[in-house]
Formats: sequence, C-alpha cells, structure tokens
Amino acid sequence: MDEKMFCFQCEQTAGCTACTGAAGVCGKPFDVALAQDELTGALVGLARTCRDAGMCDDAVDRVVEEGLFACVTNVDFDLDAINSVTERVRAQKARIAASAGATASEDLPMSRVWTADEDIRSLKSLVLFGIRGMAAYAYHARMLGETSDEVGAFFVRALAELGDDLDAPALLSLALGVGEANLTCMGLLDGANTGAYGTPAPTEVPLTVERGPFIVITGHDLHDLELLLEQTDGRGVNVYTHGEMLPAHAYPLLKAHPQLKGNFGTAWQNQQREFDGIPAPVLFTTNCLMPPRASYADRVFTTELVAYPGIRHVGASPSGEKDFSDVIDLAIELGGYAEDQHFHGINGGSTVTTGFSHGAVLSVADKVVGAVRTGELRHFFLVGGCDGAKPGRNYYTEFVRQAPKDSIVLTLACGKYRFNDLDLGTVAGLPRIMDVGQCNDAYGAIRIAVALANAFGCGVNDLPLSFVLSWYEQKAVCILLTLLHLGIKGIRLGPTLPAFVSPNVLDVLVREYGIAPVTTPEEDLATLLA
Repeated sequence: MDEKMFCFQCEQTAGCTACTGAAGVCGKPFDVALAQDELTGALVGLARTCRDAGMCDDAVDRVVEEGLFACVTNVDFDLDAINSVTERVRAQKARIAASAGATASEDLPMSRVWTADEDIRSLKSLVLFGIRGMAAYAYHARMLGETSDEVGAFFVRALAELGDDLDAPALLSLALGVGEANLTCMGLLDGANTGAYGTPAPTEVPLTVERGPFIVITGHDLHDLELLLEQTDGRGVNVYTHGEMLPAHAYPLLKAHPQLKGNFGTAWQNQQREFDGIPAPVLFTTNCLMPPRASYADRVFTTELVAYPGIRHVGASPSGEKDFSDVIDLAIELGGYAEDQHFHGINGGSTVTTGFSHGAVLSVADKVVGAVRTGELRHFFLVGGCDGAKPGRNYYTEFVRQAPKDSIVLTLACGKYRFNDLDLGTVAGLPRIMDVGQCNDAYGAIRIAVALANAFGCGVNDLPLSFVLSWYEQKAVCILLTLLHLGIKGIRLGPTLPAFVSPNVLDVLVREYGIAPVTTPEEDLATLLA
C-alpha cells in the first residue's frame, strides 16, 4: 500500500493545499484516510446501483448517512470501524441489485476525482464535502426518529452523479442543490430537537465546575445527552457540556435535569489542553475528537460513529438503548474536584448565554423591527461557524469587540467561543450578543433573517445584515451552500479560503455571490457598514 494520503477537506489542511503524507494535520493516519476514500467509492457504487435499479429504501438511507458522516473530519480515526461501515455499504448494494435483478455498479476509485481536471475536482469536492456535512444533520434527526425521503433521495442522487462525467455548470447546479437539500435537512433536525426537548429560551450558563463527581459531554447529539441525563438522575454525578453541546442548556426538557450544571472549556481545538489531567470522564457523541493525550486517554469514551483506536466505545443495542454505566462509574471513582473550580472564557468572562433560537428572537420581532425603524438598532452581524487552531481566528474576537454599539451580533456553532463571554451590554433592551445555537441552527438564523425581510418588505440582501463566517470542516460547507442557494450575497469567509476551491470556481462565487475573504476587522466593518 502506498503510505500516502490525499485529503484537503478541512481548513487546517497542510500548507493550505492538501495533506499528502503519512498522516493528516488532524492526526488521521494514511491508512484510515485511504479507507475513507474506499468507503466513499463504495457509497457511490451503492448510489449508482440504486439509481439503475430504480430502488431505494430506509436501510440504504441509513447506511448512506452513516458512511458520509463517518468521513467528516475528526469523527472516526479507527480503521476497523471504517472498514465495517464499508462492508455494510457493499452488503446493501448487493441486496439492492439482487432485489431488482440488476447488476451492481462498481465502486468509484476516488483517485479519479482527486486527479480530475482542477475545476471538476473542485466542484465534485464541493458536492461531496457538502453532503458529508449534511449527513451529520440527517443522522442526528434520525436519532430522534425523524427522517426524510426527500433528503435520502438527494444523497443517492448526489453520490451517483459524483461518478458521472458532468461538466462544470452541471456540477455547480448540483452543489447549489446540496444547499437546498441541506435547508430541508436542517429544518428536519430543528423540528426534531424542539419536538423532543421544547423551544430553546435564553439561558445564562455558568463556567464554574462544582466539587464532586462529574462528566463532560461534547459533540452535537442531544439524544445522547438526554440518555446520559436520565441515567445520572439521582446518582450524585453532575454533567457539564463542552463545545457544540452548550446550547443544550436552553432546551426546557434537558435543563429540567438539575445535574446539568454548566459548561466546561471552550471550542474543540482546545480539548487537549483543557482535558489534560481532568478528574472526570469525557463522552464524545459526534465529531471534533482530537487524538487523546495520555494524561486523559483512559477517561475518554466515544459513542455513535465516533471512534479512536484503544478508546472505550459505548454502542447501542438493536433497539437503540445505551448503557452509560461505565462512564458514570468512572466519574464516581475519580471523584471530580475537591473544591469548586471557577473557570473563565477566552476573554475572562465567567458565564455565557445561549438559547436565542428563532422561536425566542421572533417572539420579540415587533421590538426588533421597531428599534430598526427608529434607528436605535442600526445593523445585524451573523458572526458564526467553526472554530479552529490556525492563527488569525482572533479576527472574530476583534470584529465583535469593535462592532458598533447600535448593532447586534447573532452567532452560532463553536466559533462563538472566541467572543461569547464578552459583555457588550444591550441595545434597544436586547442583548448585543445572541447565541442562536449549534452549527445546524443556521436554520434558525435563516428563519430570523427571512422574518425580518418580510417585516420590512424587502429581500434578505437588502437588510442591514452582514454574514461574517468562519469555517473548519464539512458542516460549514453545506451551510455555505445553503446560503448561496438562498441567494445571500456579500459573505465574508475566513480565516482562509478552502483549498479545494479552484481559482476558476472561486471567480464564479465572487462574481455571482460576492464572496470575499476576511481582511481586518476595521476594513471589513467599514465596508459592511457603508
């Protein structure tokens, strides 16, 4: 086997070009990266078989979602786990072919994509990385019992067409189709979350960890948090969120558990420092796992599709039940801190606030519209997206800090940890920083923007609203494609532009949608407010 990989799907990719050596910057070894390519090629083979047979079902949808999600950056580092998913994909392909009396399509060698014409490679990457991100949202919705035939059919269509010889215009259209399908998918997940746990409400979350046994839960999957809370009820073990799990505190049915105490740490890229020697177990429910250090590796648990060699995994029974007893028992054994620990955010704040969902914001829409009409509220900035380790991300801290006092900053995803502990006060009686939620809650931000546009009788692009986004991995890609599908223009994107976007494709995005890289907070604020 050639001990080299090719991967350029995330923002940290080596040299802003591609990870091509024995391991990626994320820590993923070459054999796992190659196995993920093999899995992706198998997914294309399954999709083309379904297309040729004119047949698809929920079993296919499930394995497609899992296969795509397993290839998202920082999800699965375990070769055996990846190969197991590939085997299930091929089993579904054989089943579909046999049921339809058809011939199964061959798997696609991904080298054909990576060595294709630069612009074709760029557009196919945009599609592939977009549906990988969308699959994460579909997977979370499925965990709460919500699925969509429309979304499932699009996954199959997009994968099948990745194996076709489409020209650039057709591929660009397919990429925008990813954005349209992702809007449906995010809406599905939004309904699943609020249907299961209630409408989020603004909630102040402490960063203090109380003395005694505790568990840190990170990732995105609210269903896993619900199960953990149910199993820790009355056990004397507190639960603290980390990273993208922070917005869980705003859901009424989750925060009804008194042991859901607060938030530990900041964004994903700081976990190796923040978890160093922690006297408690950490449960990873989805992506953003970094290779655990020896100082805490024996306290890490994974579940669902997250996997790392040598790390304990909590699987589900055929009925979907999980037993977190080992996690809880370890928390009790470790005992936690002897005294309360008062932690702080990146800027020194001791609390953060979340829960400004579209339901919460639109409940005071009249107040917002009135403040805009009187000039008391001049501008909205959506400053959100993924955080990351590369230098330059303090741009977002400074941008928010320098935003005019008559503006509101909407934020979402883990990029908010750069500034969510700042105290910027209020404008028109409204908090100047409003955390809409997780990355998938971009759906909520879109709902807010559309409602405001309707209130003013204009288009979203005519609102005093600017998008300043940070990206790291594939969920940011599908959200960007959704914004482009909706015709949103003038987006500022950083800290660097994606390596997989070729100059010609970038030219199209600049010409048609006005996408631009971030520069400095001062220059961008002047331009956006002009």
